[in-house]
Parts: sequence; C-alpha cells; structure tokens
Amino acid sequence: MSHILDIAPLRSLVAVADRGGFQRAATSLHLSQGAVSQHVRRLETAVGRPLVERSGRGSRFTPDGEQLLSHARRILATHDEALRSFGVETEETLVIGSTEHAAAQLLPYLAAALEESLPDYNVKFRIDRGTALREGVAAGRLDLALLLGPADDARATPVGELELTWYAAPGWVRPPDPLPLVAFDAPCALRSRALEALSEAGVAAVVGAEANQLAGVHAAVSAGLGVALMATLGHTPLGVEARDDLPRAHPLPLAVWAREGLGADIAPLAAAALHRLLTDPRVTDLAYAEGA
Repeated sequence: MSHILDIAPLRSLVAVADRGGFQRAATSLHLSQGAVSQHVRRLETAVGRPLVERSGRGSRFTPDGEQLLSHARRILATHDEALRSFGVETEETLVIGSTEHAAAQLLPYLAAALEESLPDYNVKFRIDRGTALREGVAAGRLDLALLLGPADDARATPVGELELTWYAAPGWVRPPDPLPLVAFDAPCALRSRALEALSEAGVAAVVGAEANQLAGVHAAVSAGLGVALMATLGHTPLGVEARDDLPRAHPLPLAVWAREGLGADIAPLAAAALHRLLTDPRVTDLAYAEGA
C-alpha cells in the first residue's frame, strides 16, 4: 500500500478547509466535487485514518484531519517556495467581482495595486449584478466583490463613497413632469437612489427605459430617452452630458466583500487601494485615463 502524501490531494484538503466545503473547494480549484472527494479519500488511505466526517448537512474535520491540515499547509508552503526559488511560477487565482458601476474606473487601478502587492496571485474579474456577486461571495465562487450599498455585514469592509451625477443627451430638453428616467433593472442601488432623490425633491418621475447592462443605459440616455444617475468618478462618458438642474443624489457607499476563509491580508490590501483611489484626485485621474 502506498503511503505518499501527494501535492494535489493536499491542496484539495486545504481548499476544503479554507473554502468551507467540498463544492466550494472544487469551484476554487476548477475541479469537480467528485475529484476533490477522491483526493481526500486518497489522503485517508495514505494515513489510514478518517479525515473528514459528516456533520448535519455538511462536513467537518476530524482531529486527525485537523492535524494533517496543519502539516499540509507547511508542506504546500515549502513546495511552492522551492518552485519559486527556481523561478517557477506558482500563482494562485484571486477572483474579484464587481458591478458595472464600479468596473470601468476602479478595476484597472485595483488590478495594478494587487499585482504589485500580491505578485503570487493571478487576478481574474467577474462583472455581474450586485445580487449575483453577493451570492458568489457566499458560495465561495468569488474571493472579493466590490459592491454598492450599505456595508452592514461582517464580510464587508467600507472603502468610501461614489459620487453620483445626472446625465442626459447633449441638448436634451427636460419635458414637463413626469421626468423620464433611464435605469438599470431592479433591484439596483443606483435606480433606488435616483427615485429617492427625485421623490424627496417632489419631482414626479417615471422609468421610461430600462436595461440590465451599463451599455444599454448609456445607449438609452444618448438617444434622448431620459436622464440617468451614474457613478463615473467625475468624468463624463462619451455621448452624454452632466445635468445640474436635477436634485442632488446622496453618494452611494462602496465596500469590499470577502469570502469566508480568504487570506487575512488580501481584503485589507484591496480596501486600502480602493480607499486611496476614492480619496486622492490624482489617483482618480490616473485610473480613469488607464481605464478609458
């Protein structure tokens, strides 16, 4: 009988612990859940002891599993360090989700900041709606997510606020109320904030055009179908112009959400980079230029 602790099964074992389950581990390693389960069984065969046991609808590590997990982390750290000493890359993938509102200007700068501070990670982005991103963080499919709205969750780190601006087509003439509004499909923090700002000012409005993507909102506004509230870091997108004749909308808070089990240093690094971007105009200008 072979008593060898192979690297791939050890990496699966650590992923099960860090991701909080077999399915999440499989997603992070780009494997099937069956493959991860087989890896754990191979380790159990090698040490001759059960490592993971069922607990309700989930699973938990046995005392022997916890002991091997500690060894596995040290073995993998030594293994990866040995490869790096020979110039062999051992990049891990860091998956970051963002809504379209934050993506264009924030992600180029964030990617550059993380590349400098986390050189051993390959950064991959996922652009989606806020609801899907929250589900992705909870399920372990996303490591980090940039989300608009209240940060009233233990997984969220506030990084600042995004100023909001009204935009319309060049030369667009405001018609008598109700004001035609272009908005993202509900639920959407920007849509809600736009309707709240108009309602508080006593301006009657009707959503005359909807889209599920930012390109659709831009197209509808450019076509003169109405006004839209957008977060653009103070830079006007092509084909539209800012309007100062509409009620000011309060900024939207931005937060970095981190999945359970993510390395303790990663989320703070991302949060610090985004905070600097939102509070330093020089960095904002640079990020916009790189993302244009």
